[in-house]
Amino acid sequence: MNGGNVADRRPAVVQPCARCGARWAVQGKPLHWCPRCHGVLLSPAPVDAPPARRNYRWVARPPGRTSRPARAVRPRPEPQTPRYDRIPRWGLQDRVPETVATPVGRLEALTARLPRLLIATAVSFGVAALAELGRYGILLRNRTRLIQPWLLWISDGAVTVSSILAALLALLTAVALVGWLVQARRTAYAAVRRADPRPRIELFLGCLIPGVNLLWPGVFLTEAVKTGELDSRLLRAVRIWWAAWILNGVLVVAVLLYRFAGTLQVRADGVLVTMWTDLVAAGVAVLTLWLVRAFAGVDLRGEPLTVRRWLPATAPAVPVIAPVRPAADPESDSAGRAPARHVGNDEATALNPAEAEHEEVLAK
Repeated sequence: MNGGNVADRRPAVVQPCARCGARWAVQGKPLHWCPRCHGVLLSPAPVDAPPARRNYRWVARPPGRTSRPARAVRPRPEPQTPRYDRIPRWGLQDRVPETVATPVGRLEALTARLPRLLIATAVSFGVAALAELGRYGILLRNRTRLIQPWLLWISDGAVTVSSILAALLALLTAVALVGWLVQARRTAYAAVRRADPRPRIELFLGCLIPGVNLLWPGVFLTEAVKTGELDSRLLRAVRIWWAAWILNGVLVVAVLLYRFAGTLQVRADGVLVTMWTDLVAAGVAVLTLWLVRAFAGVDLRGEPLTVRRWLPATAPAVPVIAPVRPAADPESDSAGRAPARHVGNDEATALNPAEAEHEEVLAK
């Protein structure tokens, strides 16, 4: 009996709710969630336990206020359209996108100067042709008279410097032309939504290897022209340039063969052939500039091309100027009868013969 009374006098162990503040008596295993509001239950502790033995504290709140703060009620938007007395400073900013500069490679930079390189190459080959012509003139004069040494030095220096400069410019222009060919083929195939089937290294090897470059540049250009809609004028320009390019290659081979000549006359003829080779090379440079600008749709001077189309005439020709007809005399009567004109003493009529006869009868 006494033991039972002692157990009944033990203080009750409760678990307060952290949300609603309700206290639940612990009967067996402690709970984790409040049965009323599903809040978190604090750890069990006696009801009259001092604050030092509790792991929570009580907070006094006004009546009717819960532990969770009430949500702020958002104001409903007014149905009227908002008006402003001045331009608002808020809003989306229309920023211009910054253009990122695309890195330009050495080949692209060289290709951009292609027209200037072609003009410089044509001028250098023209100067080299003049130097060869001057040397040939000295050789002709040397048949009968002696030539001063200083004149020979000037002639040799002009020939050597002009030939080396022309060769270097030709090599630099050839590299730039290959870069232009890569871009032209890429643009032509992109217009039909295709990729260039030939790799870049193949284009370089086919255009820069001596001997091979007489054939493949024309093939590459013809493929670029025939990729999309066939342009007969552009294809004709490619064929003209190709023929001039092969002729220039044949003349270069002839000049190399003249270098191995043993007689003086053959060497003199070689000087003349070299002059014609330089002139043809200058012409090929000008033709190349014409071809490059033809692919861009402009003429040799860089002006837009004028397209002319001839159509068959299916209707009869209509005269532009209408035939001249005599105007009606304002002095004629309503019946269309013209007044009589006096020629001497006789009256003449301007209408048909029947009316003239009738007037003659009345006169009698």
